[in-house]
Amino acid sequence: MRTLFRRLLEEQGATDHRAFLRHFKSAASELAELEGDPGLKGMVPARTTFQAWLYNGRLPQLDARRVLRHWLGYSIEQLWSEAPDGPLPGPGSPCGTGSTTSRPVAGAALDEMRRTADMAAKRARDFALGAERGHIGPETLGFLRDRVETIVTQYPRVPLPTIWDEIAEAQDDCFRLIESGRARPSQTRELHVLATLLSFHMAKGCHDMGDPNNAMIQARAAGVCAQQTEHPGLVALIFGLKSLITYWSNKGTEALHYARQGTAECPGLHGTVAVWLAGLEARAAALLGDEEATRAALQRAQNLREQVQLDDLDRLGGLLTFPDSKHLYYCVESEVLLGNGDARIAALAEEAVHRFSDPQAPDWAFGDLAGAQCNLALTRLHGGEVDGAAEAVRPVLDLAPAHRNRGIVVSVDRVGAALLHGPTREATAARDLRSEIEAYSPNRPALPR
Repeated sequence: MRTLFRRLLEEQGATDHRAFLRHFKSAASELAELEGDPGLKGMVPARTTFQAWLYNGRLPQLDARRVLRHWLGYSIEQLWSEAPDGPLPGPGSPCGTGSTTSRPVAGAALDEMRRTADMAAKRARDFALGAERGHIGPETLGFLRDRVETIVTQYPRVPLPTIWDEIAEAQDDCFRLIESGRARPSQTRELHVLATLLSFHMAKGCHDMGDPNNAMIQARAAGVCAQQTEHPGLVALIFGLKSLITYWSNKGTEALHYARQGTAECPGLHGTVAVWLAGLEARAAALLGDEEATRAALQRAQNLREQVQLDDLDRLGGLLTFPDSKHLYYCVESEVLLGNGDARIAALAEEAVHRFSDPQAPDWAFGDLAGAQCNLALTRLHGGEVDGAAEAVRPVLDLAPAHRNRGIVVSVDRVGAALLHGPTREATAARDLRSEIEAYSPNRPALPR
């Protein structure tokens, strides 16, 4: 049976999974804003699920039904009824009768206009790129530069599924332009800068999904591109990325090595990437229980902070800069890993959470906020405050699955491990919180259910 759902997708050119996802994610984002349900933004139906809806008549689950109703304007019962051969029914009519209205609600008409605008913009971009096929002109680089800047800005602020395809497509475009041999020397350098940044975010995305092997492949590709740019800040950035990936994989020795290697091979940096390397070194040393090395790295990070001169990476922002708020979060985490949680550290942990309290702030990142909240929970457990720890970690446990990246999952697991020790471990509140944390981790981080 050919369902109304299938007919509507055929008419919109959305029977391909990737085309379908563009429409679906747009509708999910709009519905999330309308209903105040940010969890909808992370919904990405798998290819096999989509094909079962389209060809096998399988009904979607509840949240997906809401999105499809919002997008297509019909009830699920109508969408999974047999499609009429003639005019489309109205939203309250059985299939095959009544109205000739093809877009039954005003909101759906606006959705369609926006989708048309998106498709037209992509077509215009493809046309412009094709018009410069004999050489790489300023518009080609301008399009790619704009995409990279958007990715850099959005990455720390949105769930990975909402931006993942764009990163992959932009990286592929960038690699093809480099391999085409059409670029002039000055353009080749800029393309390698852009390729470094795109591979950096691909690596971070793989890491966030709990795929450290592919993350390191992307990080090494980013390192190759960075070396071509002869940009010390970019080279240092990639060493920091490798340290971050191995740190969250509980490989403290490797994380310490990469952080120190970045500092040794890129001396004299004045941007915040130098501070980041020192902060990464402190966390890695703390993970290994080396208090002396941790203290030395923390002091060096503070000294470097006082000498910072913002560079081109800092001006791009996102994950490419290391602001004061994130610096404080790293300091607290280093202390927590060493087992310190006295009143001074607890106050710093409170301050770190406060620094990320404004989602409109330019340096806000949901992952850093969640990490700071978990560290606050750990300092409270150090003082025997189970209820206070539960209050601190509650917003993290309430995050939608698409927000639960690798770092967040590990941070929550640290809280769960801490609940197994200390005088409060047998308290009812501790057992309840531990049970909730045990059920928290998704099978694959940073992906929707």
